[in-house]
Amino acid sequence: MNKDEIAAIFENIARLLELKGENPFKIRAYTHAARALETLSEPLDTLIAEDRLTAVDGIGKATGEKITELSTAGRLAYYDNLRDEFPPDILTLFDLQGLGAKKIKVLWDSLRIDSITKLERACKSGSVAELPGFGEKTATNILKAIEHIRKFAGAFRFGDIAALASSLLEDLRGHPDVNLAQIAGSFRRKKEVVRDLDFIVSSRNAESVMTFFTTHPLVESILANGATKSSVVLKSGIQCDLRVVRGEEFPFALNYFTGSKEHNVRMRSRALARGWSLNEYRFSLAEGKELLEPLPEILEENDIYRALGLDPVEPELRENMGEIEAAENHMLPHLIEWSNLRGTFHNHTTASDGRASLEDMIHAAKELGLDYIGIADHSKSSFQANGLDEKRLADQVEKIRELNALDPDFRIFTGIECDILKDGSLDFSDEILSSLDYVVASVHSSFTMPGPEMTARIIRAISNPHVTMLGHLTGRLLLSRDSYQLDVPAIIEAAAATGTIIELNANPRRLDMDWRWWPLAREKGVKCSINPDAHTTEGLQDIIFGVGIARKGWLTKGDVVNTQSLTAIQTTLEAKRAKLLAPHS
Repeated sequence: MNKDEIAAIFENIARLLELKGENPFKIRAYTHAARALETLSEPLDTLIAEDRLTAVDGIGKATGEKITELSTAGRLAYYDNLRDEFPPDILTLFDLQGLGAKKIKVLWDSLRIDSITKLERACKSGSVAELPGFGEKTATNILKAIEHIRKFAGAFRFGDIAALASSLLEDLRGHPDVNLAQIAGSFRRKKEVVRDLDFIVSSRNAESVMTFFTTHPLVESILANGATKSSVVLKSGIQCDLRVVRGEEFPFALNYFTGSKEHNVRMRSRALARGWSLNEYRFSLAEGKELLEPLPEILEENDIYRALGLDPVEPELRENMGEIEAAENHMLPHLIEWSNLRGTFHNHTTASDGRASLEDMIHAAKELGLDYIGIADHSKSSFQANGLDEKRLADQVEKIRELNALDPDFRIFTGIECDILKDGSLDFSDEILSSLDYVVASVHSSFTMPGPEMTARIIRAISNPHVTMLGHLTGRLLLSRDSYQLDVPAIIEAAAATGTIIELNANPRRLDMDWRWWPLAREKGVKCSINPDAHTTEGLQDIIFGVGIARKGWLTKGDVVNTQSLTAIQTTLEAKRAKLLAPHS
């Protein structure tokens, strides 16, 4: 059992202990151990083998013993016994937004509610609204949360399955009977949420490959096992399909099963205009059509586009959102690449709610090959995140200046993630903000404001000359919380007018601003900063997910400020203040 699986079990233990009304310190021990597991910098097996597990901050003797038992035996008697005290489905209630252990305990103790189905029924009957501390509004919000979770049943965040998908792909590529292998579908198009994984393989021995696939250690169950197609459910819960084709069919199958459906329709239409039929296996003469041009030779996927009079279209753009027209007119952008990034700005340390020290975050940034990093811990109003007050911020700034003096080849920028308050004012005075290299302004409260008020709130905030960039614009949490109400185009217009950078928050739970808005932002001249919102050293690597979303949004290297050199980025960070604070002639 790996560290992530163990961390998930520890989270469940903490939840069940809360339901029992156990000592808060005992509960906290399991949540701290779960966080420690998620942020391990060394392999868990190594720590266990060398008896160094309890040296990890957040892991004590008791939790360390349980981690070892889970890692070696694959189960934990303590957890099994704890689960036996409750109905099997009660943990699913924790998946509902806004429903914590205290409320779930009341629901269980008062109404014996142990499943989402029973909860829904009780909300509709009025029983939940009558409970102390609930009321009609809470019952309505619970029903909305239930609707939301059902809407996304069977859906997975891209970042949550990326490592798993890559691992399975590499194993397929390593099989002796596999010539070519690639992931297709929405995953290849870098959609933020995917429902399944599609693998395309070329091989002359489909039976051997199918056997390897269906018996892979990641597989939980087999849904179908055919000669050229098999479907399985992985232990993560996601469905995974494999198609085995001949070498000459591979480019067509890869293109077709990558999609999107709408993109494929446009491609088939262009083929028909030439008298060809295009499907997942080949070009052929279309029925009832005269062959106006000879069937082209296709050796790779890009040859399909060239045969149809198009420049090759990157997978991320295949959404029928203008890519066909751009490809026909040689106007496709040269999309940003991972290697273009030189730094990043929205990062947290242990000074607020991060799990890594300032020094550790700097070291991790250097290990990624970055030239600079910005530190933007939470401001004081984010008390739940241990936000910095003026004194603690000043101390951090001083420490950063000392560290900058030690390494002239790497720059640490002083920043803050400053709360946008309900009225659009900021959590710190202009005097404090002006002392920093940059400011990320973000909404962390009052999410239920009406759209016009939320829009005005954000526009007022970014009108401040000291706000360099706007953090996680819509506040969405994928598969968990929808965007708050706001007028995104109006905010983009305001960002363009004020010279405010908009963040592409690369945390896999956010990926905010949504890729569908970036073409408009690009058109208006608004610049992007790809930021991981990192709370750990590992979290810095989330910028790669941000690059995928930036590519879906048609962004180039020139559209993203943190592709700039150290010299150039300093000028960029100062540009808004220089513009808005310049004396008017």
